[in-house]
Amino acid sequence: MVLADFNLVDALWAMFIFFIWVMFFMILIQCVMDLFRDDSESGAMKALWVICFILFLPFAVLIYLIVRGKGMAERNIERQQQQQAEFNDYVKQAAGTGDPATQIANAKALLDAGTISQAEFDAMKSKALA
Repeated sequence: MVLADFNLVDALWAMFIFFIWVMFFMILIQCVMDLFRDDSESGAMKALWVICFILFLPFAVLIYLIVRGKGMAERNIERQQQQQAEFNDYVKQAAGTGDPATQIANAKALLDAGTISQAEFDAMKSKALA
């Protein structure tokens, strides 16, 4: 029986090897994504890196991380900051918290409709002007 020869140590070893392979391919995918996102790299250099990834897979990934690792981190931070700024702009646009005049006009409309009291209007007005 094949299953009888498969003990706990073999199962743990197989899980460890599987984890290492998954981790390696995640790093490879991250390197390839970084390579194609980098606008400063020429097309010929990108092609050369891809050929190296295909021919010398583990060594090419290791060399890529050593040579371009710092720039890779900087590009990720820059991209995250850009996405955060775009998200913040979207939230401001969706919330309508643009200029104070618009906020005061919206508060005045709520006051005229009787939705809010004069004290709430005064609080919203002072918050908009602050």
